[in-house]
Formats: sequence, C-alpha cells, structure tokens
Amino acid sequence: MFTGFGPRTVTAIGIVLLAAAAVYLLGHDAQTTLITLVSGVAAVLAAAGTGDSAADPPIPAPVPSGPAAPDLSEVMEAIIEPVLIVADGRVSHANAAARALLGGHIIGEDVRLAIRHPAAAERLANPLAGHSSRPIDLVGLGTLDQRWEMRIGRASSGQRIVHLIDQTGNYAAERMRVDFVANASHELRTPLASILGYIETLADEKAGADPAVRNRFLQIMFDEARRMQRLVEDLISLSRIEAEKYRLPDIAVDLGALIGEVRTEMERARDKSAGEIVADIEPDVPPVAGDQAQLSQVLHNLIGNATKYGRAGAPVSVRLWRDQTNMVRISVTDQGEGVAPEHIPRLTERFYRVDPGRSRAAGGTGLGLAIVKHIVERHRGRLDIASTVGKGTTVTILLPAHGDAVIKR
Repeated sequence: MFTGFGPRTVTAIGIVLLAAAAVYLLGHDAQTTLITLVSGVAAVLAAAGTGDSAADPPIPAPVPSGPAAPDLSEVMEAIIEPVLIVADGRVSHANAAARALLGGHIIGEDVRLAIRHPAAAERLANPLAGHSSRPIDLVGLGTLDQRWEMRIGRASSGQRIVHLIDQTGNYAAERMRVDFVANASHELRTPLASILGYIETLADEKAGADPAVRNRFLQIMFDEARRMQRLVEDLISLSRIEAEKYRLPDIAVDLGALIGEVRTEMERARDKSAGEIVADIEPDVPPVAGDQAQLSQVLHNLIGNATKYGRAGAPVSVRLWRDQTNMVRISVTDQGEGVAPEHIPRLTERFYRVDPGRSRAAGGTGLGLAIVKHIVERHRGRLDIASTVGKGTTVTILLPAHGDAVIKR
C-alpha cells in the first residue's frame, strides 16, 4: 500500500491515523475526526515531496549516448612530450615519450631514480611539490646537447604529474644569439681599436710629420674602416633577409643573364693574380621565382669566395643548368686547397672560419655563406657544399623554376 513512499512518510501517516482515532474516542464526533484525518494526511503528503528526498532511492543519472571517454593511458600516449604519473614516490604511469627518454624500466621505480638529476630529486622528494609553478631546468637527460624543463602538477587524488618539456631548440637559438652578438662585437672592436691606435700615433708630432709614415698609417686606417663598413653592410643585409624570409619572391629572374652581369662586373675588379671566371650556361633554362638583388648577392658571395680561396691563376667555373627534376642549378667551383669534411657542416654558421687569419687577410667578414644560406632558404631552394682537400670546392644551389616559362638562347 505504501510502497511508493519513504519510511518517514509512512511513519507520519501512521501518527495522523492515531491522532484521528484519539479525537474520535474523546469526542465521538465523526465530522471532526474526518477533518483531522484528511488534513493530517494532506500535510504529510505535501511535505513528502521535499522532506523524504534524501531517504528515497536516488534516481540514476542518465547515461551519455556518445562514445565512452578515453582512459588515462590513452590520453597519456597521445601526448608527444614525456609525462609521468607519480604515486607514493613511484612512477605509476609513463607515456611512450617518457619511456623512450628514461627507459622502459621506470614503471614502478622510485621517481628520483627514474629522473636522475639533483635538482629534480630535491623537488620530487618534497611532498609539497606540485604547488610551485617554478620549472626546473635539466641537463643530462637523453643526449648531452638536450635541455629539458620539468614541471610538476598535483591531481585531486594526491598523485603528482611530471611533465618534461624539450627546450633544446630554444636553448640553441639563445646560444646562437649570444654567440652572434659576441662575435659581431669582436669583429667590430678589432678594426676600431686599430683605427684609434693609429689616430693616437698620428697625433704625435714626430709620427705625423713624416709623410711616408703618415700615408702608411692612413692607408691602414682606411682599410680597417672599409672592413668595418663591409661587416656593417653584411649585418644589415643578413637582418633584412631574415625579416623577409617568410615572403616568397615571385618575380621571374633570368639567371643566365644575371650570371653574365655579375661575371662582367667581377672580371673588371679581378686581381691580376686571380684566375678568370668561366661561365657555362646551358640553353633553355627556365627563369626562377626570385629576388634579383638577393640572387645577385648570392653570386657575388660565391664567386668572390672562390676567387679568394682558389689557387692563384686557376679559373673559377660557374655553371647553370636544368636537372631532371625541373630544378634550376647553379654551381661555383674553385681549384683551391679544399675544406676538410669536419668543417663543411659549419661553413654556413655566422662568423665561422676554417682559417680565421687567412679569411681576415682576404677581407672576409665571416658572414658570406650565412647570407647565401638565408637567401636560398627564402627562395625555397637548397644549398650543397662538396669539397676535396687538395682539389677544390664546389657550392651548388638548387632553385625551383618559375612556372613553365623557358628562356631561349
């Protein structure tokens, strides 16, 4: 009868019935007894909607109709950076990236042994770790060149979440920036110190009175000032190229004609001891999508390097052709001493020199190939350097052709 009500509701109705019976026994008034009974039951039923909600059986929550939520292991495996879950000081879960970095044996291991680093161990041993947002920089995990940032979070269950973020790229970029500033400062300071020294010497009446000494000093000061000027121009050029690297050039450039112009210009200024510049330009080579001024700078730098470091009197060869992949290729070959294999990967670094003394004596700034590399990258091309010690060096540039246009020669 009362299966639809809670226990407190049934008890209250029973009390109302007892009260109604007492009223009838005391007064033998059926009407008053009926009123008492009806009003009491009505009051109990009205209160049952709120008063018995805690006692009544809970209504089950609706089951979502969509796909089931992924479990913890699936979520962790989808994260590409190393992530560990730590419970009671031990690694309870580790995703594939963490296992690859630290080893598959870390599951169940003390987290301080899994991440063998003093600063990490100190933070992980602290029971309050996870409340601090300050990351820890780690060196020595993975390879010697890798740099990691460790962050610790705390779950509501008390478990700690250890997240390792690879900062190797940022560290390398920062190191390059610091090295660049230091090298640029050194390269500018050296000629500036020389100029100031000669100015002080010329200020001396004895040195300044001798015309031969004065002219020699002035020539040295002029050469050093020109060296500074070339360096500043290259720095400005490099900065401009980097600022434009995301703007793809789209002007059709005839490389055959450009090579001819650069060759003529450099032949006029060529030192008598240097060999001639020989151009081999194949017919029907398509134009490239490029920036003519920057491509001219590439040719000047490459041919200039080949002239400086080639064997005295030996020719410098410049070749232009179209390969089977429809890429346009330019190669510049010298017959110099060549470059040892260990130096080749670093030749495009800023201020890197195989022979610093010879490079400075030849008037090089150490930025020529770095500029070439950035220009080629802006043109979505590729730069290759091949060298044999004792025979010479060949620098090859590959550039995409501009549409289907072909230049007839």
